[in-house]
Amino acid sequence: MPIDILMPQLSPTMNEGRLAGWKVKEGDVVASGDILAEVETDKATMEVEASDDGIVHKIIGQAGKDIQVGEAIAILKEEGEDVSDDYTPTSAVKQVEEGGDGEEEGDDENVKSDKKSKSSSQTVVREAKLAPEVPEVKATKGDIKISPVARKMADANGIDISRLVGTGPKGRIIKEDVEQALIGGGSAIRRGQDTKETHAPMRKAIAKRLTESKQETPHFYLNASVNMNALMDARKQLNARANGQYKLTVNDFIIKACAVALRDNPDSNVSWYDDAMIRYGNVDISVAVATDGGLITPILQNADQKSLVKLSNEMKELASKARSGTLKPEEYQGGNFSLSNLGMFGVKNFSAIINPPQAAILAVGGAEERVIVKDGQTQVASVMDICLSVDHRAIDGAVGALLLQSIKENLENPIVLVA
Repeated sequence: MPIDILMPQLSPTMNEGRLAGWKVKEGDVVASGDILAEVETDKATMEVEASDDGIVHKIIGQAGKDIQVGEAIAILKEEGEDVSDDYTPTSAVKQVEEGGDGEEEGDDENVKSDKKSKSSSQTVVREAKLAPEVPEVKATKGDIKISPVARKMADANGIDISRLVGTGPKGRIIKEDVEQALIGGGSAIRRGQDTKETHAPMRKAIAKRLTESKQETPHFYLNASVNMNALMDARKQLNARANGQYKLTVNDFIIKACAVALRDNPDSNVSWYDDAMIRYGNVDISVAVATDGGLITPILQNADQKSLVKLSNEMKELASKARSGTLKPEEYQGGNFSLSNLGMFGVKNFSAIINPPQAAILAVGGAEERVIVKDGQTQVASVMDICLSVDHRAIDGAVGALLLQSIKENLENPIVLVA
């Protein structure tokens, strides 16, 4: 018997769809899963698949027209079947409109519902022209999922179907995949092989701590922009006098600026615990260092009491040991405050996750030239954005703002860092 292809409901809110175009013509032989047409919705272009094998007897829906969900758009027939000229396809829309009293014809409604279910086409979401990423189907040549039309086209053009990646339902190779292979010179771009890597203990520890921090620590964020002109000049002058004994980085100045600010704002040099607040007597700065195994934060102890040169040389040594995996536990466990600088990677600004049980971390972006106004005059300055992430349980807004203000002032007046 003839099979009615109805306009499918491609989303819960869809009432009608625009038939973008047909992929088949009357008389074509199709198999279940072959693409019959494309339908445009307000969100995507979707493909209408045949739910049964058959021959396209008649195309009803016109390309470019809006068609109500449940309206017949085509008729399929079985091979050798004769369809009478007066055959009228069943419309789900007409069934609803003409079904009458549902209570009197309950059994008929069930039959109609079942018939609609069997005759409705299946659909697969597909972006216009660009196939969605789907997992690669690993199969032997004998059980590769491919539509008959696609197989015929591949055989005719000498394409090895085992090299194709299907973008149809469940990785099925469809006609468009073969067409893309022909455009690309006879071979499709194959997705890379997925690999599974067991988590290293360091990576598992990092993930656990940061997840707990985000879930349990009430973060708030404070932002500021720093004029770096004076600091850049000071760094240049100091490095010119180094005689090979040191080479100061911008990060060295930032470390010292944070240490001095924490010393001057002891209410921010704290950690929150459920039963008490810890107020630290020392200023120990944890500095984030990227390694092959993950992020680790070696500690500069008593950073407020050390010179820039000593901090710089000590930081270089700790970073080297971190990357070689030779840090001692006391060199990375603890710390009162953290610093994360991504400016060297071209990052302008970002917000960092607090390293528990610490109560604050400073995120530093890269310096860039900007036009600023100073004393009523415009000038070009090297400006760096910084963001302080704060644990609101331990540090109130005003207290955190004073800490950030001190860090900014220290960076803009580097004389306090070299004195």
